[in-house]
Amino acid sequence: MQRRVLFDNKLLPYLLLAPQVAVTLVFFIWPAAQAVWQSVHLQDAFGLRSEFVWFENFERILTDPNYLDTLRITVVFSVAVTVLSMGTALLLAVLADSKIKGAGAYKTLLIWPYALAPAVAAVLWMFIFNPDIGLLGRGLNAMGIPWDYRLNGGQALTMVVLAASWKQVSYNFIFFLAGLQAIPRSVIEAASIDGAGPARRFWTITFPLLSPTTFFLLVVDLVYAFCETFGTIHALTHGGPGKATETLIFRVYLDGVVNNDLGGSSAQSVILMVIVIALTAIQFRFVERKVHYA
Repeated sequence: MQRRVLFDNKLLPYLLLAPQVAVTLVFFIWPAAQAVWQSVHLQDAFGLRSEFVWFENFERILTDPNYLDTLRITVVFSVAVTVLSMGTALLLAVLADSKIKGAGAYKTLLIWPYALAPAVAAVLWMFIFNPDIGLLGRGLNAMGIPWDYRLNGGQALTMVVLAASWKQVSYNFIFFLAGLQAIPRSVIEAASIDGAGPARRFWTITFPLLSPTTFFLLVVDLVYAFCETFGTIHALTHGGPGKATETLIFRVYLDGVVNNDLGGSSAQSVILMVIVIALTAIQFRFVERKVHYA
């Protein structure tokens, strides 16, 4: 028998939805509409006058080799952050779900990094890998391994990937652990009695049953890597050296705030929004087919 919630007051459901609708309108719809409007205008440096220029800003950006190189760096960065943060979180969640001594403290320590602001997390990594004052940075140079992320673009990109992934591991860990604890123990025990080893039990039972959680985290982590890693990059490398760690979201900031190119920055915001929406739609269209819902 299907149970339904009935509201005697017809106005009450709309009042309950109103705060969320207001938040969405103020913090997403209105800024997005403003970005679209500015992306087809050319404004002076002070924002006092604007001229309608159709798609000139988009044409200028999409034919800029530097922008295409930034897009390549963003794809590499986002894929690396997503794979590293999800893989590490899954491994830690499987370990935490097993019967180990001090599991409560272990789980609490793994959740703590999520409470840190991205800029604070970046500063912690800077203190570790700084070639002058960082423990590991000085250690690598002492061992004869030349390390200076301020001069080497590959090392800088590696460090921002590690810092951004570390910040997201805690979030993924919470969801993976909850998903593992929701799997019936009787199913795992039955497979064990049938002779399935730990690896076979994980890939044939545990991982397929975790697919809804994995799919959700895949969407969230890609959006995080594309749009929410500005603080980490700004605190660690400022997009450098050169443009080695300049992602799309960081370039939006540079062109809009530093270079006062409001039209070009808005056009980049619109392109970034379209990319994220397209990636999310592709995942729901193709990846969700392989998700097994209980």
